[in-house]
Amino acid sequence: MFDLQFYQGKKVFITGHTGFKGSWMCQVLAGAGAIVTGYALEPPTEPALFELCKLNEKVRSVRGDVRDFAYLKQVFDEVQPEIVIHMAAQPIVRESYVNPLYTYETNVMGTANILECVRLSDCVRSFLNVTTDKVYHNEERMTGYREEERLGGYDPYSNSKACSELVTASYLDAFLRDQQVAVSTARAGNVIGGGDFARDRILPDCIRAVEAGQEIIVRNPHSIRPYQHVLEPVMAYLMICQRQYEDPTLAGSYNVGPDDIDCLNTGELVTLFCDSYNNYVNQKGTDTNQNPEQYYGQDHFASHGNYRANWTDRSDNGPHEANFLKLDCTKLKHTFGWEPRWHIQQVMEKIVEWEYARMTGADVAAVMEEQIAEYLKA
Repeated sequence: MFDLQFYQGKKVFITGHTGFKGSWMCQVLAGAGAIVTGYALEPPTEPALFELCKLNEKVRSVRGDVRDFAYLKQVFDEVQPEIVIHMAAQPIVRESYVNPLYTYETNVMGTANILECVRLSDCVRSFLNVTTDKVYHNEERMTGYREEERLGGYDPYSNSKACSELVTASYLDAFLRDQQVAVSTARAGNVIGGGDFARDRILPDCIRAVEAGQEIIVRNPHSIRPYQHVLEPVMAYLMICQRQYEDPTLAGSYNVGPDDIDCLNTGELVTLFCDSYNNYVNQKGTDTNQNPEQYYGQDHFASHGNYRANWTDRSDNGPHEANFLKLDCTKLKHTFGWEPRWHIQQVMEKIVEWEYARMTGADVAAVMEEQIAEYLKA
C-alpha cells in the first residue's frame, strides 16, 4: 500500500501529537526517520502514552493551543513542513455536552487556524485533516455511510467535526487547490489500542476497573460500533499523505474503518476484553507453573487490580449517543488497495499485552515498537 521509507528526512508537522493516536503516529514516524514537530497542549490524560514512551526524546514537541493562531503560525513558519497532519481536537462526545463552546473553538477554529497557516506558506505539499465517522448525519441504519453522503452530527462534538470538514473543503476550493496543496480528510471509526487513558471510552474504562480490582460498568451494551486497532488508521493516514504527495489527484475524503466482522456491540466488546485479559493472565501463570497471584505476588494484585475481569450492565442515563454507526470503506480500498490487517480478536490480544506490560512495570515503549513491527509484517 505504501512504504514508510518515504518519510525518511521528510518534515512533518502534527497537531495534537500528545494524544493517544498522535503518540502512536509519532512512534511510527520517528522509527521511519521523519523530522517530526508536534504542536499540542500538555498530554490530555494522567498517565499519558506520550510521556510513558518518552516520545519527547524522539520528536520535537511544542506546547501550544490550536486556538492561538499567532503562536501556531510562528512555530509553523519555523518548521516549514512538507506534510501537515491535523489531529488536535476535543475528542469526547460527553465532554462536548459539558463544554460545547470549547469544543467548537478547538474543532472548528483550530482547523481554520492550521489551514490558514498552510494557505500563508509555500512549503506544504500534503495536508490531512483527521476527523471521525461521527461527521455523518446518522440515521441509525444498517448499511455503511459513504464519503459523499450528508454530513451532520447530533452532539456538539460530532457536529463540530462535520464543520471542520466543511472548513477544509472551503479552504481547498478557495485557496489550496490553486496553490497545488493536496488536501484530504480521513473519517475513522472507533479506535482502540494500548495506551488510551481517556475518560468516557469503553476500553480505558475496562482497564481502569481491572486495575482497581472492580467490576466493569457498561452503560449501553447494545450500541454497535466499528472497532479497529490504532495502527490501522495511523498507517492509513500516513498512506494517504504519501500517496497524495506523489499524486495530488488521489486527494479526497476517505472513510477509515474495519471490516463488517469487526462491528460489535459494546457488550460483545467488553466480553472479548474480559476473556482476553483473563486468558492472558492465566497463561502467564501456566508458563511458570504457578497461578497468576502466586507468580506476580499478592502485593501486585492489591495495587494493580483483580486478575479476573468481569462486567455488569448499568445505565447512567447520560446524554444522547448514537446506537449504531458503520462506515463503508470501499473508496479507500479501491483507491489505495488498502485492507485492515488486524481483526478484533487479535486487536484485543494486543491491547491486553500492552496494558499488562504497563501494569507489571515492563518497557511499554518496547512493546509498542514490537507491535508496530509486527503490524508492518502482517
